[in-house]
Amino acid sequence: MVTVRLFVTLKPSLLDSAGRTVAGSLQKLGFDEVQGARIGKLIELQMDKFDDARMKEMCQKLLANPVIEDFRYEVVA
Repeated sequence: MVTVRLFVTLKPSLLDSAGRTVAGSLQKLGFDEVQGARIGKLIELQMDKFDDARMKEMCQKLLANPVIEDFRYEVVA
């Protein structure tokens, strides 16, 4: 069994309103060191076997929106 961690984030050129809200709230709570935040998704998949081409296909077809999101993944075990 293989575990794959997939990280999906908005492309840097897009406004992340949720991230901006979190950063602003943290600053209001006194965490002045926070200058910005970006919100994303973590998806963990348990797979029988890992195939890089198949993983990219899954991301492009369902797990991420390639128009507005970037993705990267790592094989854990």
